Amino acid sequence: MIKLNKNKLEKAAYILKTIAHPTRLSIIHLLEENDRMSVNELCSVLGCEQSLVSHHLSNMRIKGLLKSEREGINIYYSLKEKELAKIVAVIEHCHCNM
Repeated sequence: MIKLNKNKLEKAAYILKTIAHPTRLSIIHLLEENDRMSVNELCSVLGCEQSLVSHHLSNMRIKGLLKSEREGINIYYSLKEKELAKIVAVIEHCHCNM
């Protein structure tokens, strides 16, 4: 019998809940491709308002998925764990009756 690690499963669920939004998945994909991006750069590519993108970035940073660094008036975001992009890639390849 396989023993499941409850802590690891809770961590996985926490991460999946945090990224479970099309804009957040897009942000992860873009940051994986570009290493780091500013809010304005992300808004431009995503075609979303700055307030919406900032909300998602803040939430993902608070929950430990992103890191940020200020340079002058700009804040640049990057993935805290590059492995996060692998989760998105696996989900993209899952056809799960969709």
